[in-house]
Amino acid sequence: MTATSKPKRKLTVTFSSDITTQSSPEEASTKSSSQPQGGRKSKVAEYIALSTVPLVLVLGNSMLVPILPTLKSKLGISQFQSSLVISLFSLCAAIVIPFAGYLSDRFSRKAVIIPSLIIYGGAGILAGFGAVWDSYGVLISARALQGIGAAGTAPIAMALVGDMYKSGEESQALGLIEASNGAGKVVSPILGSLLALIVWYAAFFAFPAFCLLSLLAMLFLIKEPKRQQPPQPVKQYLQSIKRIFAKNGRWLVSSFFSGSLALFILFGILFFLSNILEKPPYSIDGVRKGFILAIPLFGMVSTAYATGTIIRKNGVLMRWLMNIGLALMVVSLALAIWFNTQLYVFIGLLTISSIGTGLLLPCLNTMITGAVEKAERGMITSLYSSLRFFGVAFGPPLFGWMMGISHQIVFITVSLLSLISLGLVFFLVKPGKQVQ
Repeated sequence: MTATSKPKRKLTVTFSSDITTQSSPEEASTKSSSQPQGGRKSKVAEYIALSTVPLVLVLGNSMLVPILPTLKSKLGISQFQSSLVISLFSLCAAIVIPFAGYLSDRFSRKAVIIPSLIIYGGAGILAGFGAVWDSYGVLISARALQGIGAAGTAPIAMALVGDMYKSGEESQALGLIEASNGAGKVVSPILGSLLALIVWYAAFFAFPAFCLLSLLAMLFLIKEPKRQQPPQPVKQYLQSIKRIFAKNGRWLVSSFFSGSLALFILFGILFFLSNILEKPPYSIDGVRKGFILAIPLFGMVSTAYATGTIIRKNGVLMRWLMNIGLALMVVSLALAIWFNTQLYVFIGLLTISSIGTGLLLPCLNTMITGAVEKAERGMITSLYSSLRFFGVAFGPPLFGWMMGISHQIVFITVSLLSLISLGLVFFLVKPGKQVQ
């Protein structure tokens, strides 16, 4: 295969059967020079600082799930209005993320992440006062503002990882970010339930403290590589994005679909499990329910971290792990059609599905961040993150609607969707031996 176009900048291009990844000499130089000089200890500090960003993103949403029934009762609102506390946050974030990605490409990653964390935490305080004042209007407006702040956090941190590291370090850091995202999902229901023992709205006021810690970590522990090229004019920037999709559109779109579907299924299944646990014959709620919900999430977290550590840009291994992960999801979700009433077996099947998600997502993250140059990376990773947010936002309501028809319909649908995703990844996503 040969390149027929002549880019304006000299590029080092690596071709594979379906995926083309590229990096400029300036970016390669920047990555090399940006490696921490203080050895392993410096890298660990950077990894921890970067992982706090997706952690606070998840805590700001999932930590509120256990208190929604109390919020509904205290504010005298409907079930739909209480669900908007979660869904409106995710929808606002999904809409704004591409704009945050563009700004991070034009200026810098930290110039977007730091103000976003301030908005995110400040709006959390406002939401807390809305709860104290029994004002649904103030609370829901603050949640929308939090969603806008969230748009500039974890998606931009993913692009920042691509700027700072190369080879195995990049995949390891991305695996840690995915694991941190999952760890937030594990601890947030438990933490939210524990904070509610103090006062039901305590989670709103506790969250800004986590934002402050992440803000300090980003300010003092992360040194962003300097830009070697001036930002592109808007027209040229959009043309670059268009060229990326013209060249890599088949596998990028397939990857975007698979990543958003994985989170759609994950959050939908948690919603399903949360509902059936509270009803007879189980009647499990509170902290006990939080620990049960954490079981499949822990499977995803541990697998995501291990996957990010071992893949090290190995395209052949990444392809194997993605297909194995999706195959696990297909089989376990299909078996859940018949075993969703047998709790222990059902939780085991959901854990297997979550392990499949943990195999899939770090591989997708690594390919997507490495597929484009630094100048357009923020937009591409943001489009991907935006679709993931839509998956999170629509998972619970669509699962609730399908549950109203029958529990079997839920798992017939998601197993078929997983099978479609497996077909797309198997035939269209084929990384070369070494992903750049």
